[in-house]
Amino acid sequence: MTTVTIDRLGHLGDGIAATAEGPVFAPRTLPGEVVRGSPERDTLHDIKIDTPSDDRVKPPCPVYNTCGGCAVQHASDAFVTDWKVGIVREALRAHAIDPQFRNVHTSPPASRRRAKLSGRRTKSGAIVGFHGRGSHSLADASRCHVLSPDLTRVIPALQELVGKVGSRKATVEMTVTATQTGLDLDVTGAPPPEAADLGWFAHWARTSGIVRLSWAGEAVLEEAAPRVTFGEYPVTPPPGAFLQATPDGEAALVSAVQGALGGVGKTVDLFGGCGTFALSVLPDRDVHLVEGDAALTTAALDAWKARSGGPILTTETRDLFRNPLDVDDLRTFEAAIIDPPRAGAAAQTQMLADSAVHQIASVSCNPVTFARDARALIDAGFTLDWVDVVDQFRWSTHVELAASFRRDG
Repeated sequence: MTTVTIDRLGHLGDGIAATAEGPVFAPRTLPGEVVRGSPERDTLHDIKIDTPSDDRVKPPCPVYNTCGGCAVQHASDAFVTDWKVGIVREALRAHAIDPQFRNVHTSPPASRRRAKLSGRRTKSGAIVGFHGRGSHSLADASRCHVLSPDLTRVIPALQELVGKVGSRKATVEMTVTATQTGLDLDVTGAPPPEAADLGWFAHWARTSGIVRLSWAGEAVLEEAAPRVTFGEYPVTPPPGAFLQATPDGEAALVSAVQGALGGVGKTVDLFGGCGTFALSVLPDRDVHLVEGDAALTTAALDAWKARSGGPILTTETRDLFRNPLDVDDLRTFEAAIIDPPRAGAAAQTQMLADSAVHQIASVSCNPVTFARDARALIDAGFTLDWVDVVDQFRWSTHVELAASFRRDG
């Protein structure tokens, strides 16, 4: 056994101890704790806590020890909040940026409306849940403290589905979303239903509260259109479409974007998805939504067309990584919203920096690439007014943020 004192928490949630041989990683520990365990390369296993931190709490979830989803459920809420703000702060300081942190918002337990679950047949039936830490094993999600009640209630039905279409050797992957009209389910990793079985699937979906069943993005059955509302606009997202993980977190991000834009006029929404931000800010300005997936832009435009009058929404399907909007494309816009994937948007950010756009509402799920792109904007004369930290993925290592950039003139 090796005994170490934890110095800090890494970005992946592991405690890190400095030793003469180099850093030692200890999962699910906290700074200041004295722990011992069996070393394997640079990681401790079978860890015992000799001196616990004052920030250590009893994890509320009964499958915490086997599930890989909540890396920091053993830490107090105050500690997790400070730690996530620290992740953003250190990423920005690496680029000599020291902003004002305005708000920190954490989604409550049992609020996740969208989740990617895995299922596998077992000897006695089936299991549906999240993968264990670094493991192919699955932890039952029926008592998960993150998922909304709408999602936990459907777990037995998903187990029934996996029992019919799954195997004991491979996992069935399921993206399930709780919408205002019912559950939306997209399945991959199993053969699609045969025509002779559609009656069984239709009955199963109806009794399970699933209004649309899709297989690898193709709708198989649809009893009603799944709907989510952005601003004043009900939207039917395409199967498996990205949505913010919690309504609560979405509201915090939308509020931040609205605050960052203020009263500016015509706005471009880059990486706009199916209109989360564009439709939410539309009552105050015309918006041009740009997104690489035509199904998403179509969903946003259809929602806008269904409510005539008011400001105008236009859309464009365009790969902003390979073909970012250039200075000429941006010349008619006063402001921009940008919400790129984890890789950030270096090329598109540089075009914004070179353009006449003077207000930017930035949303990011990766503090490192956000900090890189923020540096390019600041070097071009923008001021980073504030940063909001939004923790939608409670008890996980993920952190999201929204920020306001302004340039005079």
